[in-house]
Amino acid sequence: MKLIQLSQIDASMIDLVGGKAAGLGEMIKAGERVPDGFCVTVEAHATGEVPEAELVEAYERLGGGKVAVRSSATAEDLPQASFAGQQDTYLNVEGGEALIDAVRRCWDSLHTERAVAYRANAGIEDAAMAVVVQRMVDPEQAGVLFTANPITGRRTQMVVDAAKGLGTAIVDGAVVPDHYEFDDDAAQDGWLEDLRTAGLRLREHFGSPQDIEWAVDRDGTLWLLQSRPITTLFPAPPATGETRLYLEIGHIQGMLRPMTPMGVSMLKAGAAPWFEAVGAKVERRDPLPRMVPIGGRLYFDLTDFLRNKAIRKRLGVSLEVYGPRVQGAVRRMLDDPRFDPRPGLPFRMRTVIKATALLVPRAVAGLVSALARPEAARAQAYRGVERIRRLTVPPGENATAAERLRWATEDAHRSVMDLDMQGVMWPLVAGIMAGTVPASLLEGVATEEELDTVLGGMPYNVTTEMDLALWGLAVKAREHRGLFGNTSSEELAARYREGGLPDIGMAAFLEKYGLRAAAEIDVGTPRWAEDPAPLFSTIANYLRVDDPDQAPDRRFEQAAAKAERMLATLARRAARRRPIRGRIATFLMRRSRKLTGLREIAKFAWLIPLQAARQQLLLVGEELFEQADDIMFLDLVEARQAVQGADLRHVIAARRAEYERELRRPTVPGALLSDGTDVEALAPQGPADDGVLTGMAGAAGRATGRARVIRDPADAHIEPGEILVAPTTDPGWTPLFLTTAGLVTETGSPVAHGPTVAREYGIPAVICVRNATHEIKTGQLITIDGAAGTVRIEEG
Repeated sequence: MKLIQLSQIDASMIDLVGGKAAGLGEMIKAGERVPDGFCVTVEAHATGEVPEAELVEAYERLGGGKVAVRSSATAEDLPQASFAGQQDTYLNVEGGEALIDAVRRCWDSLHTERAVAYRANAGIEDAAMAVVVQRMVDPEQAGVLFTANPITGRRTQMVVDAAKGLGTAIVDGAVVPDHYEFDDDAAQDGWLEDLRTAGLRLREHFGSPQDIEWAVDRDGTLWLLQSRPITTLFPAPPATGETRLYLEIGHIQGMLRPMTPMGVSMLKAGAAPWFEAVGAKVERRDPLPRMVPIGGRLYFDLTDFLRNKAIRKRLGVSLEVYGPRVQGAVRRMLDDPRFDPRPGLPFRMRTVIKATALLVPRAVAGLVSALARPEAARAQAYRGVERIRRLTVPPGENATAAERLRWATEDAHRSVMDLDMQGVMWPLVAGIMAGTVPASLLEGVATEEELDTVLGGMPYNVTTEMDLALWGLAVKAREHRGLFGNTSSEELAARYREGGLPDIGMAAFLEKYGLRAAAEIDVGTPRWAEDPAPLFSTIANYLRVDDPDQAPDRRFEQAAAKAERMLATLARRAARRRPIRGRIATFLMRRSRKLTGLREIAKFAWLIPLQAARQQLLLVGEELFEQADDIMFLDLVEARQAVQGADLRHVIAARRAEYERELRRPTVPGALLSDGTDVEALAPQGPADDGVLTGMAGAAGRATGRARVIRDPADAHIEPGEILVAPTTDPGWTPLFLTTAGLVTETGSPVAHGPTVAREYGIPAVICVRNATHEIKTGQLITIDGAAGTVRIEEG
């Protein structure tokens, strides 16, 4: 079938007629007013020849005259990709020859550079082209209707842009349109009311917020020209029947990529034993109901805390770790009547009393012991890690799928989730206290930059030790510089697995650190032991270091020596100006040099059972599905159903596709309302200092260098002395820090992994710089000030 009337088309025919035509056919079937027309199908495009006679005949049946000729690719107007403006449209086409030429040019636009690049960015390998031909509307005015606010994400607000004449002036950016915003339940006047009610109908019909092109003709009649999903909206929170506020928690620890459904489910199940140990009532179906997955990211439902009169007063200060944007967003919500105080507490007081009685004596004893005897405390923490390793015993090779799943669900985390994590907890907490309390004791005596310097070159950090061990592999790889520096990381990984590489110590490294990776808290994420390609990419970066003073181990030693000198300076200054406080602060700073590095050890210990659980889950997946990692796109309840014989392949396929779409999402809201509103987007924009981006202090110091924008560390290339600009960073990113001059991230917290490791390496870091990876381009010369929290893009 080479031609088909629009009135004969529905959504099931998208592979024949493309996205635009399928949407128009659905609107006609729903009873909407759509200009009459037909579609030149994909089958015609596949022949390579325009069906000229049939095309002209259909045009004449339409009545001739002026028509619109519009591309309708099979990858167009989809939920995940609009293809807005990527293929061609021709208006006011008149006559058979002009129509044939316009169809041919629409076909050609499928392969323009911009369309190919757009498909690649959207993860679409190929597409075919159909073409829509419709009678032209002679518009008095035209424009676009969004049934949800595309800027704030609010699902209950409509946005209209309108201009006189053709709507192409708006979508091309050629005019400043008339702009309207209104609640979707608020009646409007005249043509705006027609638009509002049409928007409600189409949103209901298609089941999602719509981007609708429209025109009002000279008689005042509304015509609908296109309806497609708004592809840029962040997924809305689950419906609860009331307004709620959610905070994204992953970026505090440097994770913005989505988690797999199994990753979310395992994270909740893994935490359950600890809450049970402190006396909390845990619902097995959802052990942590306030942790809500939205768009694959974990959000915390803050609503009940915001509505508590006593707690809300302290929320602003307690959220400093989120950075100024999120903190400001929450403070604005304090004035929103929807979050006015209500009676009751957001937790059971009996549980709090019981947990306090259990934890406080342990905490006091543990903290005092750690601060009094830091070396013994470190040894205790290391013994705890080894104990967790010994107690993590998965089922044997003859176990059934049900037994493996039960172990991963119920037993895997019991080795680590006791009250004090096998002795790891209190040395870690003591170290964090020793590293943070001196700032308040020495206020007015020491600057933030000086206090940050004391935390530089911090020993006993498992992530730092890992990075320096990887540097050691690069040193061994120097005699094979051509091989490791010029071969792709994927090929090196394949050759390593085949035993075809020189021995540089990779096996021993993976034995200790192979359980790690970027986004490692997600059990669905492959580990370095499974895919060491990112490590070989980092080794190639290290091999570019020629200056001995820029060698990571040397830089770390210099940061440690500088920290010791600064500690001595501050101790003398504090003794003169504040003898008592100064003595306490000096004691804590010295203890911090012995304990604060342990801050990473709890997560590292937790990765041991998490990795074991992943291996068991993959064995179950191997038995049940075509791909072993299909199981990562189910939650634990669904996995049990699959073990019992349920066919969930359709669920897995849909979840995998959604996960891959979310991987490509460039930004994630830090604070989100239940109607989809990105709270940060409501904030008034302050005055911009030309060329200066403002964020938050992450690690003190200043550096000038060429920017290197990296969105995924897996195969990143970075030259020594460049400044790394990234969306966020977790421990999987930190090997890149060893040769950079500084760090800029779009999200994060001063206590997150990235800034912490940056301080230990003695490199400046600026965090929470909104849209940094878009505002800054690779190769630009930038200057960062880690104490002031600014990034200056230098001229030239």
